[in-house]
Formats: sequence, C-alpha cells, structure tokens
Amino acid sequence: MKQAEAVAPRNPRQNRERVLAAIRAAAIAEFSEKGLSGTSTQAIAERAGLTKPQLHYYIRGKEELYEELLMSVVADWRDMFDAGSTDPGRVLGDYVRAKVRLAFDKPEISRIFTREVLDGGPYLQKFWPDAQLRTRNKVDAINGWIARGLMQPVDAHTLLFSIWAMTQFYADSALQVQQLRQPRQPGWTPAPDALVEELTAFVLRGCGIE
Repeated sequence: MKQAEAVAPRNPRQNRERVLAAIRAAAIAEFSEKGLSGTSTQAIAERAGLTKPQLHYYIRGKEELYEELLMSVVADWRDMFDAGSTDPGRVLGDYVRAKVRLAFDKPEISRIFTREVLDGGPYLQKFWPDAQLRTRNKVDAINGWIARGLMQPVDAHTLLFSIWAMTQFYADSALQVQQLRQPRQPGWTPAPDALVEELTAFVLRGCGIE
C-alpha cells in the first residue's frame, strides 16, 4: 500500500469546526483587547493562523462575528435565576455561583460585553427587550419574596445590579485587581469557590436571609 493511501482522508466537517473554533478564539482575544473598532480582520486571521482570504471564506466580516460573541454571553446569562422558586436563599446563592463561574470561565467574553456597554451598546439593540423582560421577572420574584416575609425589604434593582457588579469585577477589572493587591501580583485571580462563598454570605446577610 502506498503511504498516501494509508493516511485516512481528513473529515471536511471536523476540519471546518476546527477552523471556526480557531477563528472564534482569535476574535475573542482581539475584541477583548481592542474592542470592535480597534480590531481588524487581518489581526483575527493572523491570530487564527489563516490568511485574510481564508478567513473571509468562513465569515463575512468582523461585525457578524462580534455580534455572535455578544449574544453568546447573553445566552449564558439567560436562565441562571429561578424566578419561580419560593426559596430566595437558594436562588440568590445559585445565581451568585453561576455568575462567578461564567466570569471565570469566559473572562474575555465578559470584557467584550462590558466594553460594548461603555461604547453605547449599538450591537445590543436586539438584546435589550429580552433583558428588560427577564429583569422585570427577577424584580417581581424578589418583591414577591419580600411581600411574603422571606427576606427583608431591599430595592430589587439595586440588589441585582450589585450582584452583577460583584460577580463580574474580577473578569472586567482583572488588571486593577492585580495592580492594587499588595504586593502586586500580575496574573492573579481569586479562588472561585472561596469568592462564591464570601459573596453569597455578603448578599444573603444584606437580604436578612440566614
């Protein structure tokens, strides 16, 4: 048997998936560092190990890829909060845990989303209606728990915004964290489980939940 015949032919579908994964990883890194306006398709192609024409065989442009990445983090956030439960302690604890885990698993995606918000959110127009609805559902659940005496009165929006800020801070402001620790510790991140425990205790105490 000739050597060429001994090599199994490459699976076109697997090859395409591998290339798309490389493009996505490259785009996440570039957008996280430079934002949409500062990122070029040439930079994405080079980081993915492709030529620019090869890149455009798989994607139409950087805007399409950018919007896809934004919507991926939105999808990850969508079902973290069990608004139908009557156990606020469990729901809030699970919510903090899920938010922290996602921030640690996908810190660059979190930074892309935050940068987009700071830039005025032109690529989030499709996101806001669903986000507004889901936030109202969370607020209604929290106010329902308060009305039933399951937790002390708090402003539901403030509670949610504070959880979002605390759980994403170590992803969005990693450089600040590393520079302000004494001594400075480049690349440092807290232990996720310890952070979840501390933040959960902080949130539940503020809500008057044992």
